[in-house]
Amino acid sequence: MATVTFSAADDVLYAYLAGEIDHDAAQGLRIQLDDALLTRSPRVLVMDLGGVGFMDSSGVGLILGRQRCARTLGGSLRIQHAPEQLRRVLQLADIPCAEPGGGTQEEYR
Repeated sequence: MATVTFSAADDVLYAYLAGEIDHDAAQGLRIQLDDALLTRSPRVLVMDLGGVGFMDSSGVGLILGRQRCARTLGGSLRIQHAPEQLRRVLQLADIPCAEPGGGTQEEYR
């Protein structure tokens, strides 16, 4: 089971994901993330994957869908703190991700 908790700072909404993101979990996360995007309208949605231990293609779809949703609302998406295994999956899907301990990260528009 996966969970998401939110925090906000100025016009940035942080979504801290944890657990395993598979098909079933992605559906619940999608609803929560979309609701937060629509009600808070952040300039940037930061998805923090530091607590995610497993993610399949449903997780990639979740990220791509939230990127489209954020863009439609005039914002952008940034991924951070993805474990090494997830970073490789994200690279294959051409999704930019901040490197551990890295400096600035370009937003995924």
